[in-house]
Amino acid sequence: MARTAVVTGGTRGIGAAICTGLKKAGYNVVANYAGNEERAKAFEAETGIRAMKWDVSDFQACVDSVKTIEAEVGPVDVLVNNAGITRDATMHKMSHEDWQKVVDTNLGGCFNMSRAVIDGMRSRSFGRIVNIGSINGQAGQYGQVNYAAAKSGIHGFTKALAQEGAAKGITVNAIAPGYIDTDMVAAVPANVLEKIVARIPVGRLGKAEEIARGVLFLIADDAGFVTGSTMSINGGQHMY
Repeated sequence: MARTAVVTGGTRGIGAAICTGLKKAGYNVVANYAGNEERAKAFEAETGIRAMKWDVSDFQACVDSVKTIEAEVGPVDVLVNNAGITRDATMHKMSHEDWQKVVDTNLGGCFNMSRAVIDGMRSRSFGRIVNIGSINGQAGQYGQVNYAAAKSGIHGFTKALAQEGAAKGITVNAIAPGYIDTDMVAAVPANVLEKIVARIPVGRLGKAEEIARGVLFLIADDAGFVTGSTMSINGGQHMY
């Protein structure tokens, strides 16, 4: 029987590529989205992957949505915490609201979704959780103290939860993408983007499908000895 996978922020960009890759690999996939109804419906029509709307920063919404998925699709064995937003500003111009929203969505969403699935994974002695971090959570980025803090927090969250899940057959890993050719990066001014690409040793932006390949490796049934790790997929831009 095919395993069920949930991908947050799954109808666009990196999330959409992950969902598509999972479906091709034989998983039953549910893609979460928060706001863009038009894009979600188009994604559903294009791929045949079910799209469900809820806010990952809302704990009860996460719990209720997971219960619905388990009742209608199957037990959630794979969770990819990909949902993320940006509200960029330098510290002296950043509002508390923009700080809190980014932390609540990018980091809080990882807790909310993981908490919603962890009991089921423990009872079945199997689970795969992959958290999507960022190169900017590893190296920092001017004007992104909220985003960098949240993404950096994901890496610590991953290591701690990996230790808790190991004895129960649950692996928890992170992927830290570099600059990927998505709508979010496309919004960066052209002159800034040129400078970014110039700092990437492979000389180009990454592809969303390259992140999906990393996810597929980490969630495989035979990847049970890989846990607490962060896979950097950044074209050599940041190594540590």
